[in-house]
Amino acid sequence: MLNGKTILVTGGTGSFGKKFIKTVFEKYPDVKKVIVYSRDEFKQFMMSNMSEFKPYENKLRFFIGDVRDKERMMRAFEGVDIVVHAAALKQVPACEYNPFEAIKTNIYGAQNVIDCAIDRGIKKVVALSTDKACAPINLYGATKLCSDKLFIAGNSYSGSKETRFSVVRYGNVAGSRGSVIPFFQKLVEEGAKELPITDIRMTRFWLKLEQAVEMVLEAIQNMQGGELYVKKIPSMKMPDLASAIAPNLKIKEVGIRPGEKIHEQMITKEDAPNTIEFKDFYIILPQIDLENIEYRYPNAKKVAPDFEYHSGNNDRWLTVEDMRKLIKEI
Repeated sequence: MLNGKTILVTGGTGSFGKKFIKTVFEKYPDVKKVIVYSRDEFKQFMMSNMSEFKPYENKLRFFIGDVRDKERMMRAFEGVDIVVHAAALKQVPACEYNPFEAIKTNIYGAQNVIDCAIDRGIKKVVALSTDKACAPINLYGATKLCSDKLFIAGNSYSGSKETRFSVVRYGNVAGSRGSVIPFFQKLVEEGAKELPITDIRMTRFWLKLEQAVEMVLEAIQNMQGGELYVKKIPSMKMPDLASAIAPNLKIKEVGIRPGEKIHEQMITKEDAPNTIEFKDFYIILPQIDLENIEYRYPNAKKVAPDFEYHSGNNDRWLTVEDMRKLIKEI
């Protein structure tokens, strides 16, 4: 699938980017080239010196640039076959306090990726989304919902060009920089007597980085353009997560923070009429009419008209022991 191809990853020095690139080199030894496009030269320097990437240094390129800079991205996209768009401002509080900056990166940056991909003749673009883009209640989620809509609409915007766009949406990645797991572990190391939980009713989706990469590769292989992929992943109650990390510590309920939900949502009831189901994932098909795309999914089944998918109504749950094993793995 990727052998002989040139792939560019925006935000490629992040947790997902590094795991995705390493997986690509391992699974597709004849990949032509992988380009990291990001704005932090120090992270690029650190990544280029990581032992796990040394065997592939003749095929790995680093390109300093910002998704806000359309001219720079046009240069970077030259000769590229596939783009994975992972660059974003992701911290909820940072986006709340710097809303214009979040809009510039997450919305205008998405538009730049779309324009450059079409103009450079990129074949496939997969953009990463988040559960917070589903019925958003904070600015980060709102910008990512807008980004999702832009990428889906990009399939109409491309006109006669062959560029196709799809989106992959998933929840918390265990062990990533923004995860609560390292935060809890740090508190334990510092001798905390209790762990703070905003609301004891709270549930969250959890997946391993490998599963996120797997879903993106699935999308690259099978996308026809306009799909929003949602991975089926297990949920966990936050008190159980605290118990998995520090079973002897008390839990302190500190109150829900602005922009937080009790349950993470991936698919709303309003999405149900356009949602089809597979064994390991769902696909939300576009609501707008894309005349140039005929979707062929003979093995899919329609979900119920009142279907919704959130971390509280999930049929897959992690136990305390499951989470302990997952933490050991990461």
